[in-house]
Amino acid sequence: MRVRILTYLFIAIGTVAGFAQNSISLEQATDGTFRAKSVRSLNWMNDGQFYSALSDNKIIKYSVRTGEEVETIADGNALDIKIASYSFSDDESLVLIMTDRESIYRRSYTAVFYLFDRESNDLRKLSDGRQSYATLSPDNTKVAFTRDNNLFYVDLSSGNEVAVTNDGKFNYIINGSTDWVYEEELYLTQAFAWSPDSKRIAYYRMDESGVREYNLQLWKDGANYPVDYRYKYPKAGEQNSMVDIYVYEIASQNKVKADIGSDTDIYIPHIYWTKNSELLAIQRLNRLQNQLDILHVNVKTGNSNVILTDKSDTYIHFTFCDDLTYLDNGKQFIFSSEKSGYKHFYLYNMDGSLVNQITQGDFEARTLVGLDQKKKLLYYSSTEDSPLEVHLYSVSFSGKGKKKLTQESGRHRLNMSDDCTYYMDYYSSASKPMTVALYETKGNKLIKVMEDNAKLAEKTKDYSFAEKEFFQIGNSNGDQLNGFFLKPGDFDENKQYPLLIFQYSGPGSQNVSNSWGGGHFVWHQYLAQNGYIVAVIDTRGTGYRGEAFKKTTYKQLGKYETEDLISTAKTLGGYSYIDKDRMGIWGWSYGGYMSSLCILKGNDVFKTAIAIAPVTTWRYYDTIYTERYLQRPQDNPSGYDDNSPNTHAEKLKGNFLLVHGTGDDNVHFQNSVALHEELLNAGKQFDSFYYPDKTHGLGGRRGHLYQMMTKFIMEKL
Repeated sequence: MRVRILTYLFIAIGTVAGFAQNSISLEQATDGTFRAKSVRSLNWMNDGQFYSALSDNKIIKYSVRTGEEVETIADGNALDIKIASYSFSDDESLVLIMTDRESIYRRSYTAVFYLFDRESNDLRKLSDGRQSYATLSPDNTKVAFTRDNNLFYVDLSSGNEVAVTNDGKFNYIINGSTDWVYEEELYLTQAFAWSPDSKRIAYYRMDESGVREYNLQLWKDGANYPVDYRYKYPKAGEQNSMVDIYVYEIASQNKVKADIGSDTDIYIPHIYWTKNSELLAIQRLNRLQNQLDILHVNVKTGNSNVILTDKSDTYIHFTFCDDLTYLDNGKQFIFSSEKSGYKHFYLYNMDGSLVNQITQGDFEARTLVGLDQKKKLLYYSSTEDSPLEVHLYSVSFSGKGKKKLTQESGRHRLNMSDDCTYYMDYYSSASKPMTVALYETKGNKLIKVMEDNAKLAEKTKDYSFAEKEFFQIGNSNGDQLNGFFLKPGDFDENKQYPLLIFQYSGPGSQNVSNSWGGGHFVWHQYLAQNGYIVAVIDTRGTGYRGEAFKKTTYKQLGKYETEDLISTAKTLGGYSYIDKDRMGIWGWSYGGYMSSLCILKGNDVFKTAIAIAPVTTWRYYDTIYTERYLQRPQDNPSGYDDNSPNTHAEKLKGNFLLVHGTGDDNVHFQNSVALHEELLNAGKQFDSFYYPDKTHGLGGRRGHLYQMMTKFIMEKL
C-alpha cells in the first residue's frame, strides 16, 4: 500500500542559555492555563449574511462581512437562565434554548428547554419536568422531545402536550432515544426525526428487556449501604435490544411500523427523511457489521425496498453511516464507502444505481463539509496532502474540477454556511495554536480572524514548550509508523534520557498529526521539562491511511499494535540519546489495554507502564464495538483470549500502575479487578488505585491522577 507522508521536522526550541523563562507546574497541566480559546455554538443564519454564536451567556448575531456584532438575539443574563446551547426555528423567529443540562452517560442528557420569541421577547418554558433532545418541527408549530423513555410533542399554538408513546419504561422499552450501546458506539442519542412537511415523526422503539443488566455499586454521601445502579449493557456475544422503526402521523395519531426485514439481530445506525415526506430512508447493519443496507420505506404502508448494499470482508465503520445526503432534486443522493480501499463519496440515483464516484485517490475523503447544489459542488475535508493533515477541497458532482481551498500546513476543521458562501476555519499546526478565521468561499478570501490565540502562543514561548519533532519508524512488516517526540528544552544528544511512550492505538484513531496539542499535551510538556523524552506513536490499525492499514487488526485486536510498540521501543532504545533501560509506556482505555500488554509481552523492553481504565478482556466489553473488530466470542474465541492482558499476567517483571474508576459505565471496573486477580495469582507485585464512583474520564480527579502518575514515573522510570 502506498501512503504519502509529508515530512515535518520541528526542532525543539530553546538552548541551554536561553531555555526556561518559566517552568510548567504540575497544577497547570490540568487547570486550563494553556487551553486554547475558540468560537463555539456557531449557527449560520438563513440569509447567508449573518451568523450567531454563544458568548457570555448571550446569543449574539454577527455580520459575516465585517465579523462585527449587530444584535443580541437573547440575553441569558437578562432572562435569568444559563444558556447551554440553542437552535433556531426554520424561519428564525423562534429560538429553542437548552438550560440546566445534566448528563446521563457520555452523550445522553436531560435538560430544561425554553422557547424564546424574537419578535415579542417572550420566554416560555417548553414543558414541566426535564426533557431530552427537544426539536422544532420544520413548520415551527411543534416541538418534539423525549422524557422517561417516551416520545412527546408540544403544540405551540395551544400549549397542549401530546404523548406519542406511553409504554416506555426504564430498562425495558425506549421510545425516541437509544440504549447505552447505541449511544456509546453509534453516537446516536436522539432517535426521532420530523418529516419535511411536519406531518409525521419517525422514531425508534427499542425493546431492551432481554438485554442483561450490569450492576454498578455507587458509594455516595457516606450512606451505610451502597446504591445499586442497574442498567442494560450487552457484552460481546450477548443479546442486544430489539429495534423497530415507527412513523407517527400527527393528524390521525396512527402509527405505521416500517418493514426492516425478518432478521431481528441487527442494528439501525440511522434513519433519514428523504426530500419526499412519504419516503423514509433506513440504514440497516447486520450483527457482524460487514453489510450495510439502505432501505427506502413507504411511510403510509411501511413497505420497504433495499436500494443499496455496501459490503466488506472485514467491517463497515459506523461513521460512514452518517454520510448519506439526499439532494434537493429528489432524484439522487450522496453516500460514502471504503470499497475502493479509502473512504470516498459516490453519487447515486434514488433507485440505488451508481451515477459516478465523486472523490477518488489514495487518501481519505474524511467529511462532507458542504453541498452547493445549484453549482453541483461538493466541499469535503481530505488527507490528500498527508495523513497528518486535513484540508478543505471542492469538486464537482461529476468528480471533475477538484480544488484545494486551505493552504496552511496543518489540520483544518471546517464549518460551512448552508449556502456554501462562507466557512469558518478552525486551524492549527504543530507549531501554532488554533486560529479561528472566517472566509468567503469564492476566491477563498479571508474576512476576519475571530480568534488567533496569540496570547496562548506567547505564553507557550514564555514557558518554553517543546515543539513536536515528527519522525517515521519502520515496523517488522515494513510499514512506516508515524510518531513525534517532545524533548527537554536543554536537550543534548550526547546525554541519555528516559523515554515515555504515549499511545491510544484503537481502530481508526490518530494521535500523531500536524496539529496543536493533543491528548495530555501539557502534562507531557511538564515531563519533558523534567528531563524525559515523550514519544507519541500511531500503530497499525490507526486511521486515515486507508482501509488496509486500519483493518490489519481485524479479528486479533492487540496483536499487531503490541508488536509495533515493542519494536518501536527497541528501535528507539538504540538511539544514542535514549536510555534503553529506562523506557516506559502509558495509555487510557484502549491505550491502557495496550500499555498493559506491552509491560507483559515486552517485559524485556519496558521498565514501567501505566494503564488507566483499561480493557483487559474483550469478553467484558460491549457488542457493537467489540464484535465489529473481533466478531463474537462464539465465532473467534482465540481473538478474545490470545491478546488479553489477563492471559499474560505471569510475564510481569517491571513497574505497573493500574488505575480505574469504580463507577465506569463504559469500561467496567470489572476489567481491572480481573487483571488484578490474575496478577495476584501469579504472585506479582504491582501498584493499583481506584477512584470511587468515577466514570471513564475520571472527571473531577484529573489533578490527583496527574500527581500520582508523575510521582510513579519519577520514582519508577
